[in-house]
Amino acid sequence: MTPRPPSALLCALLCLLLAACTPSRERVRIDVERAAAHQDRSLDCARADRCAEGSPLRVAAAEAVRDSRPEAPRHVVLNLESGHDALLARLHLIRAARHSIELQSFIFAEDDAGHLVLDELLRAARRGVRVRVLLDQLFSIENVDLMAALAQAHVNFELRLYNPTFGKGATNKFEFVGGILCCFTRFNQRMHNKLLLVDGMVAITGGRNYQDRYFDFDPGFNYRDRDVLVGGPVVAAMLRSFEQFWQAQRSLPAAGLRDVRALLDEAARGREVLAELPLRQPARSEALRRELNDPARLQAVLIEPLHRVGRVDFYSDGPEKQLGRIEPGRRDSSESLRRAVQRAREEIVLQTPYLVLSREARATFRRLQQRESPPRVRISTNSLASTDAFPVYALSHKYKRTYLRELRFEIHEYKPRPENAPIALKLDPENDVISLPPRFLRSESTRVFGSAAGSGADTPGRRALRGPLPLQTLGMRIGLHSKSMVIDGSIAIIGSHNFDPRSDRLNTESLVVIHDVAFAQELRDTLLEDMAPANAWVIAPRPRPPRLVRGLNYSLGKAFEYLPIFDVWPWRYATSWEYTGGPGCAPMSPFDPRFADCHTPVGDFPQVEIPFKAMNTRILTAFGAGLAPIL
Repeated sequence: MTPRPPSALLCALLCLLLAACTPSRERVRIDVERAAAHQDRSLDCARADRCAEGSPLRVAAAEAVRDSRPEAPRHVVLNLESGHDALLARLHLIRAARHSIELQSFIFAEDDAGHLVLDELLRAARRGVRVRVLLDQLFSIENVDLMAALAQAHVNFELRLYNPTFGKGATNKFEFVGGILCCFTRFNQRMHNKLLLVDGMVAITGGRNYQDRYFDFDPGFNYRDRDVLVGGPVVAAMLRSFEQFWQAQRSLPAAGLRDVRALLDEAARGREVLAELPLRQPARSEALRRELNDPARLQAVLIEPLHRVGRVDFYSDGPEKQLGRIEPGRRDSSESLRRAVQRAREEIVLQTPYLVLSREARATFRRLQQRESPPRVRISTNSLASTDAFPVYALSHKYKRTYLRELRFEIHEYKPRPENAPIALKLDPENDVISLPPRFLRSESTRVFGSAAGSGADTPGRRALRGPLPLQTLGMRIGLHSKSMVIDGSIAIIGSHNFDPRSDRLNTESLVVIHDVAFAQELRDTLLEDMAPANAWVIAPRPRPPRLVRGLNYSLGKAFEYLPIFDVWPWRYATSWEYTGGPGCAPMSPFDPRFADCHTPVGDFPQVEIPFKAMNTRILTAFGAGLAPIL
């Protein structure tokens, strides 16, 4: 018998270890019952409405459900552009809940934003509201003490973790590496869905996780992100999606995890942990709480901008996607996006933080270009200076010739300090004015903000490759994280899908499709503003080299692009351009013959210092094509 290679034996042993460490259903049941014995069962409210605060949002959603008919649905929708307002909306809805709250997230951090939401969820549970929280294990709560405290916090509060590594709540660096070695595919299959549901009537979904930088709370790096609030009959489909994940085999109660189990009996200690949730910016948090008690502010932020629309669709991958099957009649998120693109006739306006298209997505856009009159495709994405995931940017950099020449993309890369930045705010106690002076010092510029998909989680095994690069100037920076699209000015799409191979094959995703011209135009205007010269550079072909080497340069660049490794040709097809203006000038397509008269090239990586990580970008461009499906 031929002996197995050591690597195969190691892999087999690790797989057996993983199976052995995964708790059985009976073991989980016992642990959950054990935690239940210590749960608080007291209620702070005896009223039928659970002492919920009044909410015009909830009223508007109820009216939409009441007025809807199958042939003529009615919905209310609100585009949540500001991180501050997105957090305000979440806290308001939690306070307005009367019966149930469901929260689903890829990341849930133990920072101010996370603690504010968690505090309101626990308050709702103590009022008598059923609260269910489902988090992806790998990128959420790392404090096992906190998980144990939550597992037995209150009879109305339930916490489950999706796809836990080795049956544990927290993953250390050795387990991270072991998970990759033994079970690479399953380890990388993450729940990327984001959803907040209140009373089965109103919901928030989109790109935001629960972490300071998604809500303009971080002092150094914040995301330009987007959610949509929806009220109406489509929320029933969102609830069905949540229930499917909640009941999935990979969703385990926190009490059933090995490291949490050891702490479950320490009920008194758990209550102390919950009572001591620290806030790094208490003044900022207190200012936000005051806004929650200001009806005029809530009216201006959450009610006046509401759109009343008709048809709204919700598409969500289910856990079965990661098992290699899709339920009959169910369309997954990737297929839904490709179908939307195929329907375009005049224009596609797309925003994605990571412009690394899957093979299927590239094929879809190629078919558009084969039409006699293909639609215009405008894309907003990160620059190297603004991204928190420079390896992903490196792969995008590799394919810019394809994107420009073959797919005819008009690419605009977001600046790290754009004019329209959603600046993080903090309270100035001197005059009660909200302001934030620049404080992101050069010494801090190497802080790590990356994740498995550039989504903000700082996790073991990723820290060497993630994080914003040092810039040539000081100050806070902004990075894109929103995933949105507008088709022909009439269909708006907002969700969690990054339009990349990972979203197609590994992560589960969700998205909302709003069929309304007014809402779509509002979103389109916002996306185009992000592409404006004050906010973005334009990607266009470089100034043409001398005629004698022009053909050789193009041919070699194209040949190296198709190589998964050894793509070392230094002169890339495209570079960044800055709008300079001048007589007769206006911002224009890079394919306009007058483009070079009104723009000037500013280099491949403007505003980025060129130390080690920028060199790594070049290296990953050369050698990292094979990593595209997992970054």
